Amino acid sequence: MSVHINLLPYREERRRMRQRQFGTQIGLVAALALAIVLLVHMLVSGNIGAQQERNQFLKQELARLDKDIGEIGRLKQEVAALLARKQVIERLQSDRAQAVHLLDQLVRQVPEGVYLRQVKQVGLGINLQGYSQANARVSTLMRNLAESAYLENPVLVEIKSATVNNRRVSEFSMNVSLREQLPSQAKPVTTPAVSAPVSTPGGGQR
Repeated sequence: MSVHINLLPYREERRRMRQRQFGTQIGLVAALALAIVLLVHMLVSGNIGAQQERNQFLKQELARLDKDIGEIGRLKQEVAALLARKQVIERLQSDRAQAVHLLDQLVRQVPEGVYLRQVKQVGLGINLQGYSQANARVSTLMRNLAESAYLENPVLVEIKSATVNNRRVSEFSMNVSLREQLPSQAKPVTTPAVSAPVSTPGGGQR
């Protein structure tokens, strides 16, 4: 006598159990994947937010630096303008001192018998034109100018005979240069008691 066992229900149940386990595993994997995606999204979003905050901070700092740079540029322009103004004032003071020294030296160095009719200055160059009672006195004038502390390099341009007020005189033209004075060399100029012989022949002193 043979015994027959029907295994079909058992196999069907086992297959359903495997399907349920597979479905559960798929669900777990999907949940895990979703959690990972959410976690990555949160991390990326956090990094993006932090980077945006840093970018905003950098923009603010750059704007502040641009403003500071503009202020520095404006201050540089003001400093340059003040320096230019200072140089103009110093040059005017120097020119005034040069004029005083020039007149003082002409009073001191022009010998008797020499009369200046024109003194023209261009920069450090001086042109003297005048009359002399004798050529030797022109030589004396040149020697005095060469020995001056404020004048140098006298050069006789021209000397010729002329008649002024019915008197025979020597008419001359001479170039001389002002010495450049260092601030430490500058000395106050005192006007001498005797006026300079800067006059016209036969006339009064200028």
